[in-house]
Amino acid sequence: MGYLFAEILPEDSLQTAIGSMQKMGMKPVIKAPPPMKQKCAAWRTCSFSEVVYRIRSGGGLNIQPDICLEDEILLGGSKKNGGRGINIVVVNRETMKMTDSKTFDMYEGDFSGPMVEFLNKIPNGCIILVSSFDDAMSKLSDAGKKVFEDLGSKEIRNLKFRSQWVFLTGKGVTIPDNVEREKAIHSGGNNRYGGWPAEIQIDGCLPK
Repeated sequence: MGYLFAEILPEDSLQTAIGSMQKMGMKPVIKAPPPMKQKCAAWRTCSFSEVVYRIRSGGGLNIQPDICLEDEILLGGSKKNGGRGINIVVVNRETMKMTDSKTFDMYEGDFSGPMVEFLNKIPNGCIILVSSFDDAMSKLSDAGKKVFEDLGSKEIRNLKFRSQWVFLTGKGVTIPDNVEREKAIHSGGNNRYGGWPAEIQIDGCLPK
C-alpha cells in the first residue's frame, strides 16, 4: 500500500501529509500573555475606587528616593526634585494631585525649624508622603521628631545616623488601618552598599 500511495500521490502532497501527521504528535505550545504594566511599578491590584501609591527611600550613596501616586512620579526620577535629608510631598485628598513638595537637609545646616513650620502649615484634607535619603537624623530636632509623632509616626525616635525611613500620613484625613504606612531600616555593613543603608519601600492602595 505504501508503494501504491507513493506512486499515485504527488511528492509535495505526500510531504504535506507526513508533516501534518508529525505535527499531530507534537505538544501544543501555550504562549503566556504579555505581562500587565503595574502602576508605580508596585505589584498591587487596586479597585477602581482606589489609587496606587509607592514611597521608596534612597539607597546607598547614589540611589535617589522617589514617590509615586497613580503612576505619576511626584518626587525623584525625571523630576530630580529629591535630595539628602527628609523629602516631603503633599497631596490634596480630593483631587489626588500634588500641591507642594520640599526637601530638608538633615546632615548640614539648620532646617528642622523650617520643616516643622512647613508641616504645621499644611491644611487639613491633605495626604503627606515622606521619604528619606542619606541622613535624616543628625540635625533633626526634638520639635521635628514631635511633629512627626503627632502625625502618627512610630519610628521617628528610632532613627539613627543614615537610617532610611518612609512614612505615609495625613492631616484631617483617615488612612485605613490595612494600608502600609511606615518602615525604617538602619545602616550596617552586611548589605550590598557596604555600610550605607539599602533602599526600602512601602506601597498599596488608597481609597479615592
